[in-house]
Amino acid sequence: MNLSYQHVFQPGTDPTAAPLLLLHGTGGNECDLLPLARALSPGSAVLSPRGDVSEHGANRFFARLAEGLFDPAEVTRRTHALADFIAAASKHYGLDPARLTAVGFSNGANIAATILQLRPTVLSGAILLRSMVVLDQPATAASLTGKRVLLLNGTADPIVPVEHPPHLAALLRAGGADVSQQMLPANHGLIAADLTTAKQWLA
Repeated sequence: MNLSYQHVFQPGTDPTAAPLLLLHGTGGNECDLLPLARALSPGSAVLSPRGDVSEHGANRFFARLAEGLFDPAEVTRRTHALADFIAAASKHYGLDPARLTAVGFSNGANIAATILQLRPTVLSGAILLRSMVVLDQPATAASLTGKRVLLLNGTADPIVPVEHPPHLAALLRAGGADVSQQMLPANHGLIAADLTTAKQWLA
């Protein structure tokens, strides 16, 4: 049983609500996105792991060489490790991978995207908040058929280049994903419109 990541699990109170996988941003932890999850879908079961990579003491899900610069081999290895944990935890806690929706912010959104690219069977879809292109490779044809993805990015984000969100959307659509991509009047931080849009999409 590979439950190697420090994590929080909260059982759901509404069996019709999709379970949520929460993936925090740089410097966050397994508790960061719990309030967001409760606002998005109060009755959902929640699985929230803590990134196991330290960047000068800040938790992340994979390392970076510099701002916006990544080692594809490192990203691939960390993506598979997290996907193994998600698969094991889903089995352990009785979560249906065909309904499990990732909610990721920043670094967490990035690894949710690479999971969709490399290990699509562990998720049903994802809400990607402030994601960028980390692995510049299209998802395998038909690997994301029937899966829904929402990309929400900020028009004034100093971290995510403006061309990245549409390019990431194209990489996921190559696998057959149903992708909605929106630019909001925001920087890298979240605003009220993120919650409103994500809640409507999830419903």
